[in-house]
Amino acid sequence: MSQAPNALQVPRPSLLFDLDGTLVDSVYQHVMAWQEALAGCGIALSVWRVHRRIGMSGGLFLSALQRETGLHLDRATLDELTRRHLEGYMQRAHGVVPLPGARELLGVLSAQRVPYAIATSGTLEVAGPALAMLDVPADVPVVTRDAVARAKPDPDLFLAAAQRLGTEPANAFVVGDSVWDLLAARRAGSLGIGLLSGGYGAEELQAAGAYRVYQDPADLLAHLEEVGVRP
Repeated sequence: MSQAPNALQVPRPSLLFDLDGTLVDSVYQHVMAWQEALAGCGIALSVWRVHRRIGMSGGLFLSALQRETGLHLDRATLDELTRRHLEGYMQRAHGVVPLPGARELLGVLSAQRVPYAIATSGTLEVAGPALAMLDVPADVPVVTRDAVARAKPDPDLFLAAAQRLGTEPANAFVVGDSVWDLLAARRAGSLGIGLLSGGYGAEELQAAGAYRVYQDPADLLAHLEEVGVRP
């Protein structure tokens, strides 16, 4: 009698998390820091226009700024804007807190040995305090802007995070709160999961490639089986 074929071995899913607006409530600190930096350099830009660019790298933000305003900013001004944004954000960092369910979500993933990594467009200097408040284990890969050539919407951050986990991007879900996260996920070859906690609407996130949208990390935790994470 012939034996039944072996069951197909399906790789366990991995999760690649954005940080700002996805795990910590920091989007509006970044928005206000950028607006303050712009005002300090004599550039008027509405808050909503700043918010629409949060999630991409600072360099791309400044490139988009010049295109949208018609301004040509010299290197010294661009460097000054970057410096002012960092100072403004760090002054507001005391107000950054984990999003609802973020610690619990990461704790469940660690307990169930689900591989995950964090990939952020921020520098290690900016990301460090947020990672500490989330109690991210030392063995969890963290990829910051300092470690890659290009940030979102390029896929470099998520590709590097998948590589550090030893998994193929196609076997990973990218969890993010902005259209830039989800565009980068598509370019990396990963399925995207959108969270509303960064201020984008569900339709926008779905149009950018999110196959599921949840309110925040707590909502994602309550629906982990929908992304293939089982006890």
